[in-house]
Amino acid sequence: MISLPKQFKAIIFDLDGTLADTMPIHYRACQIVCQEYGFDFPKDYFYQEAGKPTLEVFQNLVKMLGKNLDGNTLGRAKEEKFLELIHTVQPISLVADVARNYKGKVPMAIGSGGQRNSVDLTLKAIGFDQFFDCVVTCDDVVEHKPHPATFLKAAYDMGVSATDCLVFEDGDPGIQAAKSAGMMVVDIREYF
Repeated sequence: MISLPKQFKAIIFDLDGTLADTMPIHYRACQIVCQEYGFDFPKDYFYQEAGKPTLEVFQNLVKMLGKNLDGNTLGRAKEEKFLELIHTVQPISLVADVARNYKGKVPMAIGSGGQRNSVDLTLKAIGFDQFFDCVVTCDDVVEHKPHPATFLKAAYDMGVSATDCLVFEDGDPGIQAAKSAGMMVVDIREYF
């Protein structure tokens, strides 16, 4: 059972690795694509970059590894591979239960670093596609996690003050973004 603060008036959920158990599938897609180019996707880097947009992650990866490859091309190939695997995604029950319990009681949103198409398909795969008051993706903001823009837009779209929002997150960039926005945060990694 997740312990929640009493004073929140709205909830924002990160999607990948928080509400949906997509992280193993995202990592598998990253590995498949990178192995086609003859290298492994570093697992520690994968989790360090959790919550950031895929294209940005791959652009930084090829620079970091000194690869003469186009990060955008790799990132797009990874997203295509993820979409092929998306049907296997399951909700993370502990967090999904919170969403179900507060449905209709407080405004709720998704604040994801994922691309719109991937986010929409993931929500559909786990049965939460008609569940939230708003969904904010990396396509909806210019600056991404750890910048607070994603969560601030979600609060704005719900008509709630940022300081009244409770964010559920599983990645350091997202936790930093929520704190920078002045929001309360539940790091779900503490429950696993």
